[in-house]
Amino acid sequence: MKQDIHSADSDRKQPLHPLMLAGTGSDVGKSVLATALCRIFLQDGYRPAPFKAQNMALNSYATPEGLEIGRAQAVQAEAAGIPCHTDMNPLLLKPSSDHTSQVVLNGKPIGDRDAYDYFRKEGREVLRQEVHAAFDRLEARYNPIVMEGAGSISEINLRETDLVNMPMARYADADVILVADIDRGGVFASAYGSIALQLPEDRKRIKGIIVNKFRGDLRLFESGVRMLESVCQVPVLGVIPYFKDIHIEEEDSVALSQKRREAMEGKINVAVVLLRHLSNFTDFNMLERDERVNLFYTNNKAELQKAHIILLPGSKSTLADLYELRRNGVAEAILQARRNGATVMGICGGYQMMGQEVLDPEGVEGGIRKLPGLGLLPVSTMMERNKVTRQVRFTFEGDETCQGYEIHMGRSVRVGESPAHPVAFLEDGTREGCLVDRKCLGTYLHGILDNPTVIDWLLEPYTKMPSGQLMDYAAYKEEQYNKLAEHVRAHVNLPLLYQILQGND
Repeated sequence: MKQDIHSADSDRKQPLHPLMLAGTGSDVGKSVLATALCRIFLQDGYRPAPFKAQNMALNSYATPEGLEIGRAQAVQAEAAGIPCHTDMNPLLLKPSSDHTSQVVLNGKPIGDRDAYDYFRKEGREVLRQEVHAAFDRLEARYNPIVMEGAGSISEINLRETDLVNMPMARYADADVILVADIDRGGVFASAYGSIALQLPEDRKRIKGIIVNKFRGDLRLFESGVRMLESVCQVPVLGVIPYFKDIHIEEEDSVALSQKRREAMEGKINVAVVLLRHLSNFTDFNMLERDERVNLFYTNNKAELQKAHIILLPGSKSTLADLYELRRNGVAEAILQARRNGATVMGICGGYQMMGQEVLDPEGVEGGIRKLPGLGLLPVSTMMERNKVTRQVRFTFEGDETCQGYEIHMGRSVRVGESPAHPVAFLEDGTREGCLVDRKCLGTYLHGILDNPTVIDWLLEPYTKMPSGQLMDYAAYKEEQYNKLAEHVRAHVNLPLLYQILQGND
């Protein structure tokens, strides 16, 4: 992630109130809009920082201090030009089943909690104090704080235990902008209902509405804007058109529904195995942008047989996903593809699955204590309660230094006498990963495929295109943040937003 950028102008600008982007529902675009505003405020000479008190996601990231936060806040920090920090997302929930999540507090796991127990009143004040303290530390360093709510702000049954939406806005004394998704329909009812269901003191905090994901001619909604302002009694700050040509790293697996494509002639077909508890699918974003590649997510056995390269991704529940791969026949399909000459590469949980066995005698992940792996790599994995979270630099194939990060529970060690080599060497000389041959390898390094050297090595058996045609992924992301900022600038009334945040509304 980018290093801190501090504009001298930011010290002379009038401080802005904290801003919260709250939603009429989940997946309305709060995270992307927060990313856009972080970049816009940076461009305008401020020193912004993102904040989400509580996040629920399987995609996470390691901070420079080796702690864990939600991926969205890491992306938003990058857009703001500052290093990510756990204060930006002090509470992270990583679902491990339909009813249970691992709770990560200030970057460190504190155990698994059942949803019913987690959302009870008992113990909530302790967590509330933690997220308040994180916000206070962040606000002392940055301005403005771009806050993000979670899901819908109108879940009134959860009001007393809510840590992230209006109670957090109340604590931060934030101006709230309601984000409504017109693409899913019902924008009038969802916006009006979200405001009407608030307590009177919270209703006053909602200073505007952004209508997101509009398709078609904006002129057709001009009367709709006036109607929405009339019924909600707050201004519509903008109507933002739906876009497909700006690529911001996604946090939620909702985005994967658009990537379940099929094999394609004339391309290197790369299949990412669609696991139930798939995590950190951002590992494949750069590879997906490579013009030589057709990357798709699938658990269809026939489609896997058509792939040149099969990628086994990370998983929040390695044993449960390994059990499912064996049950549904996908494991055998992967082995058959390997016998037929395909490349198989595992990352993190996928690396663990590729070994000889995965052991969990203490039940770290749940009720499954032991399973045989796919047998592709001579390693055995023991699940452990201590989680490894760190950013790393490494060398690959003796080439230039690459970057990545680790987030995993479990330790993998070599077993047997089968020949194998490390995938990479860390800066301290530690051997990392396991490579049996050019087409069979596993690693704990998330982000390994953000490095052009690795991508070119992975694709080389299937193409002769020189590595110089690979993109600079860091530069590419900067370009996307700027494009996103330009898109939002063009469709949001920023003078009015600044007026609101300066307290002159």
